[in-house]
Amino acid sequence: QVQLVESGGGLVQPGGSLRLSCVASGFRLRYYAIGWFRQAPGKEREKVSCIGASASSAHYEDSVKGRFTISRDNAKNTVYLEMNSLKPEDTAVYYCAAENLLSGSDCPRWIVADYWGQGTQVTVSS
Repeated sequence: QVQLVESGGGLVQPGGSLRLSCVASGFRLRYYAIGWFRQAPGKEREKVSCIGASASSAHYEDSVKGRFTISRDNAKNTVYLEMNSLKPEDTAVYYCAAENLLSGSDCPRWIVADYWGQGTQVTVSS
């Protein structure tokens, strides 16, 4: 079965940390750019971070730059999002999406991604 599955979300206090995982099954993640997106209640989905074939291709939105780190372990068919110094405004459902690197993009576009995960809830609250 071809799918992406996110995990690692939960409830954390402001200033805390979480590590999200995006695990692929049924296809080789090494051939795909991966993006992390999030959607808070009443807001549009937004891109958070993305990574292409190499670590040097990592990109971050200004809102998370310096706090979040994206990485990939192709041997484990997994991409991670390490989230530190979490803020209440980081509360959202987090999704990963994969787009084939042959598209020429290191950052998947949600609407044309090849695969999407079902999301994992992150809640930052005291």
